Amino acid sequence: MKVIIHTDGGSRGNPGPAAAGFVLEDPDGRRLQAKAFFLGETTNNVAEYTALIKALEAARKLGADQVVVHTDSELMVRQLSGAYKVKSEAIRPLFQHVNELRSQFESCLVRHVVREKNEEADRLVNQALDARRNIEEKPVPQEHQVSHGASKRDESRLGLFDTAAQKRRIRVAILISGGGRTMLNIHDAIQRGELHADVALVISSLSAVAGVDRARRADLPLKIIRKKDCADINAFSKQIVEALDAAQVDLVVQGGWLCLWKIPPQYENRVMNIHPALLPCFGGRGMWGHHVHEAVLAAGCKVSGCTVHFCTNEYDKGPIIVQRTCPVQDDDTADTLADRVFEQECLAYPEAIRLFAEGRLRVEGNRVRIRR
Repeated sequence: MKVIIHTDGGSRGNPGPAAAGFVLEDPDGRRLQAKAFFLGETTNNVAEYTALIKALEAARKLGADQVVVHTDSELMVRQLSGAYKVKSEAIRPLFQHVNELRSQFESCLVRHVVREKNEEADRLVNQALDARRNIEEKPVPQEHQVSHGASKRDESRLGLFDTAAQKRRIRVAILISGGGRTMLNIHDAIQRGELHADVALVISSLSAVAGVDRARRADLPLKIIRKKDCADINAFSKQIVEALDAAQVDLVVQGGWLCLWKIPPQYENRVMNIHPALLPCFGGRGMWGHHVHEAVLAAGCKVSGCTVHFCTNEYDKGPIIVQRTCPVQDDDTADTLADRVFEQECLAYPEAIRLFAEGRLRVEGNRVRIRR
C-alpha cells in the first residue's frame, strides 16, 4: 500500500506557540487522514520534525509499506539526506526517531516542495495554532472525493477546489539592466507553477543587453526606457511609473537593475530588489555585481549571500524580506563566489514574491514581519 504524505510545522515566534500537521492521501489523491497537533511553546524545526513523525506513525497504522513525503522544510530534507549535519541537541533525537520510522517501510522518500504545493498541511497547522488545540478532519466520503485527474469544473461543483488557483494572480513587472538571469529565474518559477503570478511587463534601462533578447525570446512584454534619453531623473522616473501604471502592476521586481529612480508613494512597499550580499554590509552606490563580491573577498568574510528587500529612494536601503547565506571558500574568486551567491538568489527571490502574493508580508518601520 502506497501513501502520499504532506507535512508542515510552524511556530509563531521561534520559539513560540507551535503546531504540526499532516495530510495522508492515496496515489489518486483521495484523502485518508488529516490531523494537526498543538504543541505549545517550541521551535519551527521541532514542529517540522514532529509533523513528520506523526505522519509516518499514522501511515504505518494504516498499513502503508511505501510512502512519499512532501514537506516545505528544506532544512529538514537536507538533514535527512545527509547534506546537512544535525547540530541541535533538541532536534537530534527527533532526527533519529524519523530514521527509525523510515526503516519500517519498504521505501520512504522525503521530498522538498514549495509552500504552494503544501497548502492543506499549512492550513491545518494554522487552524491548530488559532484554536490552540488539536485538529482532525474527517475524510470526505469516497464517492464525493476528486482524484487529481478530475476537472476543475467538477472540483468547483463539489466545493472541494479552494486553492490559490482560484485567486487573482498578481501582475509583476521586472526591471533589468543586464543579462536578465533573475528575470528568467522568476519566469521559470512561474512556468513551473511555483509562483501565482504573471510577468506583466519587463523594463530594460539599456537596449543592447542580453536581457532584452532573452525577454523577447521568452515572449515577455518588453519596454526600453533609457535614462540617457530623459532630461533628468524626474522625467526618467515618470516614464517608468507611467509604464507600470499602464500594465496595472501589483509588484515591481528589480533584477540586476542599476538605475536609481524615484519611487512614488503609491508604489511604497511594492518594489523589491535583490542584492548579492548580506545587507546592510557591502551595499550602497557603486556596489553591484563583481564589485560586491570583490569587496566581500577583500574583507576576508567567511559567509556571504543575498538579500531581498523593499526599495526606498536610496541605494540598497529598505526593509529586508528574505536573506540566504552561503560559505566563502578560501580559494574563491569573484566569479566562483558570484555563482554560489546566485544559487541562493534563485531561491530567495521567488520566496519573497510568493510571500507578497500570499499577502503575508507586513512592514513595521524598517522590519518586515512574515505572517503565518
